Amino acid sequence: MIELIPAIDIIGGRCVRLTRGDYSTEKVYNEDPVAVAQQMEQLGFRRLHVVDLDGARDKHVVNIDVLRRISETTQLVVDFGGGVKSDEDLARCFEAGATMVTVGSIAVSQPELMLKWMEKYGAEHLVLGADVRNGMISINGWKEDSRQELIPFLRTYIYKGIANVLCTDISRDGMLQGPAIELYKTIMAHYPDCHLIASGGVSHIDDIRALNAAGIPAVVFGKAIYEGRIDLKQLLKEFPQC
Repeated sequence: MIELIPAIDIIGGRCVRLTRGDYSTEKVYNEDPVAVAQQMEQLGFRRLHVVDLDGARDKHVVNIDVLRRISETTQLVVDFGGGVKSDEDLARCFEAGATMVTVGSIAVSQPELMLKWMEKYGAEHLVLGADVRNGMISINGWKEDSRQELIPFLRTYIYKGIANVLCTDISRDGMLQGPAIELYKTIMAHYPDCHLIASGGVSHIDDIRALNAAGIPAVVFGKAIYEGRIDLKQLLKEFPQC
C-alpha cells in the first residue's frame, strides 16, 4: 500500500505552490500552513512533507517557526527540507520537531558532510533529496544543474545506509500532468529496497493508483490537493494510512 504524503510549501509563512520551482509563479493557497497541517491530520494522513522555499532560495533555513508550530500541534511525522546547508540548520530542524530532514544540495556538493550527518543523526532520520532535470541532479532550489547522473548519485548513499529517497522530476512539478512513473520504475529496478518517494506531477487519484500499481512505496503531492483535483476522503478510503 502506497504511503500518502501531502506537501506544504512555505514562503513568508504562507502555504504556496510554485510551478517547476519558478518563484515568479507563486500562488498562495492558505495564509496558515499550521491549520492546513492540522486538517491533514484530521482527515487521516500520518505524514507531512514541509518545504521551506524561502530557505531553498536563501540557502539557510528560514521558516523554522512554522515547523515548530506544526510539530507542537499535531502528531504528524514531519519531514522538513529547504535550505539545510549547515550543522546549525540541521540541528535547528530536529530541535523544532522534524522527524526527518530532507537534504539535497549538500549531498551533491559536500558528500563528506552528508555522511557525517548520517552517522550523527542516523540514516533513518535523513531523506535524500534527488531533484532531477534531464537525468541530472539539480541543486540550490533547482537553480543549478550538477554533473551528477541520478542512478550513480543514489548508489553512493543507498550503499551507505540511506533508505528514504525523495525524487522530484522538475519538469513535472506543479504541472498536474502526471508523475514520471518510468523514471521511478528505473530507480526501483536498481534499488528495490529503497523507500522511494515519488514527487511531481500528481493531478488526480488515477496517478496515485498508477504509482501504487507500479510498486512505488510513497508519493508526495500538493497542488492537486489545493486545486481540488483529489477527493482526499475517497483517496484515504482507498489507501488507508496506518
